[in-house]
Parts: sequence; C-alpha cells; structure tokens
Amino acid sequence: MSRVVLSLCAGFVVCVATTAMFADDLPSIDKRFTDEATETPDFQRHLLPMMSKIGCNGRSCHGSFQGRGGFQLSLFGYDFKMDHEGLSERIDTEDPLESYALHKATNIEEHEGGERIVPGSWQHRVFINWISGGAVGAETPATLSRLEVTPREIVFAKSGEQESLQITAVWQDGTREDVTPLCRFQSNDTSIVEVDEDGRVTAQTPGDSHVVVFYDNGIFAVPVLQPVSTSTGKNYPEVATSTEVDKLVVEKLRKLGVVPAEVCTDEEFLRRVMIDLTGTLPSPQQIRQFVADRSSDKRSAKIEELLQTPAYAAWWATRFNDLIGLSVNQVNNVSFNNNRTAEQWYEWVRYRFENNVPYDQIVEGIVLAQSQNDGETYEDYSARMSEMYNDASCEKFAQQDSLPYFWARRNFQKAEDRAIGFAYTFLGTRIQCAQCHKHPFDRWTQEDFNEFQTVFSRTRYSQNGTDRDAYQEMLAALDLDKKLRGNQLRRELANYLKDGKAVPFPALVDAAPRRNARNRTAPSQARMLGGTPFDLNEFDNPREPLMAWLRGDAQELFAKAFVNRVWASYFHRGIVEPTDDLSLANPPSNEALLAHLTEGFIANEFNIHWLHREICNSDTYQRSWQPNDTNVLDERNFSRAVPRRIPAEVAIDAIAQATASSNVNNTYLQQVQKRAIAIPGTAQGRGGNNYSLTIFGKSARENNCDCERSTEPTLLQTLYLNNDNETLAAIDARDSWLTEVAKAWNVSVTSFDADSAKRPANYDDVVERYRNAIARAKSQGNRELQKKASERLKAYFQRYGKPAAEEVADAGNSTGGRDIKLQPVIEEAYLRTVGRFPNEQERSVAVETIESAENPIDGLRDLMWALLNTKEFIVNH
Repeated sequence: MSRVVLSLCAGFVVCVATTAMFADDLPSIDKRFTDEATETPDFQRHLLPMMSKIGCNGRSCHGSFQGRGGFQLSLFGYDFKMDHEGLSERIDTEDPLESYALHKATNIEEHEGGERIVPGSWQHRVFINWISGGAVGAETPATLSRLEVTPREIVFAKSGEQESLQITAVWQDGTREDVTPLCRFQSNDTSIVEVDEDGRVTAQTPGDSHVVVFYDNGIFAVPVLQPVSTSTGKNYPEVATSTEVDKLVVEKLRKLGVVPAEVCTDEEFLRRVMIDLTGTLPSPQQIRQFVADRSSDKRSAKIEELLQTPAYAAWWATRFNDLIGLSVNQVNNVSFNNNRTAEQWYEWVRYRFENNVPYDQIVEGIVLAQSQNDGETYEDYSARMSEMYNDASCEKFAQQDSLPYFWARRNFQKAEDRAIGFAYTFLGTRIQCAQCHKHPFDRWTQEDFNEFQTVFSRTRYSQNGTDRDAYQEMLAALDLDKKLRGNQLRRELANYLKDGKAVPFPALVDAAPRRNARNRTAPSQARMLGGTPFDLNEFDNPREPLMAWLRGDAQELFAKAFVNRVWASYFHRGIVEPTDDLSLANPPSNEALLAHLTEGFIANEFNIHWLHREICNSDTYQRSWQPNDTNVLDERNFSRAVPRRIPAEVAIDAIAQATASSNVNNTYLQQVQKRAIAIPGTAQGRGGNNYSLTIFGKSARENNCDCERSTEPTLLQTLYLNNDNETLAAIDARDSWLTEVAKAWNVSVTSFDADSAKRPANYDDVVERYRNAIARAKSQGNRELQKKASERLKAYFQRYGKPAAEEVADAGNSTGGRDIKLQPVIEEAYLRTVGRFPNEQERSVAVETIESAENPIDGLRDLMWALLNTKEFIVNH
C-alpha cells in the first residue's frame, strides 16, 4: 500500500522530505543525487547554478545575446522566467529521458558544445529529477543571505601546495547547503594561484591574489598568499608601526615575507608630499628650511601647512573635477559662454576644498542641486545669473549652495547614462554591464539597473527654464528678432549680457510626477542598488531619496570609493585596483586597511583633511622608493614608494616653476590663478597649452573611467622635454632664473636659437670693426659716434654672445676660482628641479659643463636642460 501512495504522490512526498532535510545543513548535491535519489532539485538553487557551472548559459554559448542554435538563456542564469520558458519548450515531463534539452546536453542529439552532461552522472540525475518533479520554475525567487567559505584565507608555504574550498549557501529562509559542486571559481592572477572547477586551489609562484567564488547572486573572494622570502613569523624583523595604517600594512607584509623600505629622506618627503598635496615643487628656500629644521614633528607640521595653501585647494578641486566630469565640451547650452560656465563650476568646487567642506556635503550640493533658490521666481533667478555672468571672479557662484551644472552634461542626459555615471562617480562602481544582463563580477542584475535608472528619469536641464511663460516674456521684453533660434539666439543673448541686461537662463528642472487618464499620480517604481522598491512619485524632488541613500545604506560604499581614490593618488594604485571597479569579484589588496580608512572617514564626518593626514603621516606613505631584496617586485602592498610620472598639470607647472625667477619660484604655492593645476575645464584653460596637457595624459572627462587620466610615459613626452619650443622658451624667458643669473654675472644671454654655434662666419671680424670704430670715435672725442657704435656692438653681443674669454672675465671668475662661485648656482639648479642637493660627482660634472662652455650661461642652460630631462625630475618618488 505504501508503495502505491509513494508512486501516486511522489511530488508531495519529495517536497516533505526536502523540507525536512533543510532543517540541518544539506550535504553537497553530488553526494545526494545518486541513482537512487528521489529528491526534486530546485530550479534556482540547483538547476541554474549547475547549468552555469557546465557552461550552458555562458557568453560563448546560449547566454550570448544571439543565443545558440535557436536557444537563448539569460547570461549566468538570472532571468528565471526567461530561462524556465525556454527550457519548458525542450523537455518532456511525461518521459524525461526523451527530453530534447537532455539529449542535447548528453550529445545524443548532435550538440555544437559537445557533451556537457555525462549519462549516469549526478548532473544527469539532477536534470532528470527536476523534469520528473514537474519542471517547476522559480515562481517566488529565494534570497541568498550569504556564502560561507572555508577556509576564508589560504597561506601556502611553497609552490605546488593545494587546498580545497568548501562553500555553504545560507538562504534567507534559514536553509544551509553545501554548494561547492555548483559554484564557479576564478583566479584573479593565475601566475600566483590556480583553481580548478572543483574548488581545488594550487599555489604557483610567491605573491598574493584572490580566488573568487560565484554561486547564485553571491560572490566571495578568498585571499591566497605565498611568502616571497623566509622572513615570516618569528623570522620577520622588528618594524616600527607608529600609526594604524602602518600596523595594517605591515600585518599583511609579515605574512608575505616582505620587509618594507626605510623611511625616505627629508628632501624626498618634501618633494613627494608637495607634489601629491599641492601639485607644486618645493622651492630651494623651502627645501633648505625644511632640512635645517630639527623638530621631531616637522613632517606632520608641513602636511598641515600645505593643507591650508591655495595650491592644495586648486589641485584637489582639479582632481575631483576629473570625477564629476567638468569639461567645456560637456556644458554646451547651459549658459551663454561655455568657458564661463566651466570657470564657475571649477570655482564652486575649489571654494569647498579651500574651506574643507565635508565630502558628503560637497556631494549633497551636487546631488540635490537646484537652479532657483527657495521662493525665488524664474525672473529673479535669471537676473541673479545675469549678474553672476559678468563676475570674472566667479566668487558669488562659488558661494551658492548648489552646483546644478553637473546635471547638464551632454553625456549625462538619458536616465541610463546618469545611472551609470552616478554609480561610477560616487560609488566607484561599474554597473553598465547590468544594463543588458546580470553583471558578471558583481551582484547587480538587469532588473537592479532598470529600477535604479528610474531614479534619474524626472530630472533634466531645460533651455526654457522653469517657467515657459516667464521665459517668453523675458525674450519679448528684450525686443529680439523672433526668428532667432539655437546658437544664434544664444549669441545675441550673450551680447545683451555684456551690456548688463538680464536675460532668461536655462535651469535644472525636476518634472512633476506623471499622472494617468484619471488625473491620478501614476506609480513609478524605483529602487536603489541593493535596496527595496519604492514609488518615486511620492517625492517632489526625486533626488532626495538618492542623497538619503548615499548617507544611509550606501554610506560605506560611498565613503570607500572616495577613500580608495585618494589613496591611489598617493600610491599610484588603489587598495582596490582599478579604482573605479569596487565590485565583489575585485576585492581590496588589504581589506582591513580599506575598512580602517573608510570607517575613520565616516566617523570623522567625511573630513577630507583627516583622510590626507591619516595617509601622509604614516610611514607607509613616507617609505623610500629604493627597494630591498624582499620588496623589489611589490607594487600592490605598499611596502615601498613606487616612482610614478607626475600628472599632466603638475608636469607643465613644474617646468614653469623650475625655470622661473626666484621671486616667482618662492611664491608658487600661492600663485594658482594662471597655473595648469587650476584649469577649470576650458579647451585651453588658465595655465597651459592643451597640447602639452594632452600628451602628458590629462583626463578629457568624457567617459566614466578613471583610466582617462594617464601617467604612462610616452615618446611625445620625451620630445616635449627635449626640444619643444615651450620648454626651451621657459628656460630662456626674459623673467627666467637663467636671465636672473646672467644679470648677476653681468653676462649676456643667448637663446637656444642663437647660441655660439650659429654665429656668422665673420663674427670675429665684425666684432673687431665695431671696436675699432669705438676706439676711433673716442680718440676723436666724438661721443655721439662712440655711443652709436657701442650700442650696435651691444646688440650684436645680445644676439650672438660675447667672445668666450670676455664672458669669463665679465663673470668675474678665473678658471681656478670659478667653481667656488658656481657652487651656489649648481646647488640651486638641483634644488629647483629634482628637489635635492647634488652629490660630489654631480657637482664636479656640473662645474665642468659650465666651465667648458664658451659662455658660462650656455653651460648653465645645458645643465638646466639636462636636469629637466632626467627621470628624477618627471617622476614623483
């Protein structure tokens, strides 16, 4: 009797049995699904992960956009409805063994992908039992709470060692199951560690990486390390860890057997921190004072001093504008002069860095930006903006609460573009893959993306402002040609603005909630990433829940993205690298370090100065660039400073500062208005030629990628330093340091284009004729003729230089004594360029270079040119 009941009610009995099994941890599916197994597998928890594991729904098979062989599955199996409908057409619940899908998978029916399921295997039994059990889909998808992975970290002793991973899925309903056979595995660096399809991890070469586990919507990264030396555990030397940053960095280095470099010299520290914090080289005067200072806290005091300089605010405003996309090409039609719009945008950001406004408040001023102030009419708004338009300082715009231009960018118009750009900018996260399918390396699905983009659907920048009738009335009052449209109208309005008249301005608009035919508000379902759905139409300002989310559920990721990028600006790489890919499958190289900085940043109320201090005051930041035997290959665990080419704007400014007069050089931290680090986003900008900035890798700010800014060396950069007119002209400028030295030596200056090698063949004869003429006029008492001949000779010397012997005499140096007077100048040249004092060999070579030149200024010019072309000058070390 019982057999009959079991046969008739198989589905019910299996369901009861399954529920009973879920009370405890379920063993792995390969052990449960033997030939005698009667359990019905779950579509979401078992069948789809198995199909992902054997490659059915991968990019190269049925998961591609076109599908394969007329059959398409969702990529990685996250569209349960689509996948169930597709499979239902290819199965036979009455005779499971005759199912077409099963025949294809076992290659009974010729299959382009070959045999994916071996007959008689546990995978074969899972497929058959699912079909036999009614081929039920995922009507109400289950929620995976977490993956528990054992071990959570693997430290190998040598290459070839192995360790097997075990993964337990914990579901929201309390179910726990060993899902190791259903997981996909990936090594983030196969040269260091490999992992097979069963989760068996094998050490390759010394170093560290991660093995990533994928199951359902869960992703877990397991750190894998193999020491690079025997200096581990008890063999690890004593290393000072004066800050929490140092403790967390050294904690990992100890496991790896990597000994950090010594702390750098004072000269190295000063040059490094000034470039990083202010985009500015130290002046010779600053270097001498800093080296002479014997106080124990001089480095932290210098950091504090630099945070208060105009150069700090200018440089970090420029760095932040890379992220939020300030570009003159992106703000067309926002105002009546794109350059002015870019300047206002830049000054708004610079003002906040100058006043150390908390990061979340800066972002709030962007996210919740409004064109019109509370209670302000459109006419009053336009009058205010018209007045600001003629404010060259942009001070009034900078002091207003919000930055609406962010929402007006040309690449930020569609809701999907805003969703992608917003996640990139403020969360350091790439979600564009989820626009079409489940993100392959993160938890975001296409549904997540679609509901997130809805948040941005009601916001736009309107050319007609917030009041169309008022806009038309203002145009009519100006008595404009009614036929004017587009750029012609904008140009005419710009002319009125110059005359001091108020004109109608474009404005940021949040559209009212949509209504249905019965004049009722139509629901608009939206959802923050990882959040719960809500009706966007319940908010007058649809961006309010967005900012609340950044300060709420997304706060950790919001803070982490900024912290990681700031860290990368100091170390040439982020704790998560790339810095705009904070996905679950791209874990931090030092999770504890990133957590410490993120938690501290939040606890200190998003104080940006706190973050700079926490990093710069650490020994980790102040390490020497010179490696030891253990860390020579380390570029990801911060055991030494990695020399990196200075950013584009800093490079152009460095050339200008190194060659400038002493007065300009000594005050460069304060002089930011015309510097490249203060370029607001215009095509040419204040401070530099667009060509030079482009070849040195300045970000175009057109795409959602931190990679737009490049610090890679190129041949064009070398040519620019070698012989570009801008570089040569900077050395020879009338107000340059070279001219200053020439005046002190009372020596004429010849340019690169008019040096002694280009003197005419009859140079000596011409000089002799002029001197004879001067002598005759003097003997005749003809002062006027003597004056004219002397002026002509002086002009000739200015063009071609004096004879070498006279240059030496004018300089007041004898061959034996000139090196004494040359020493301060040589020292100054080194301090201006590479930020340190020359060693004895370098002094000797420099003296020889200057003394061997026909004109000592030519020799000094050669020295400056050579220093500007060293790697030491163009890299931050």
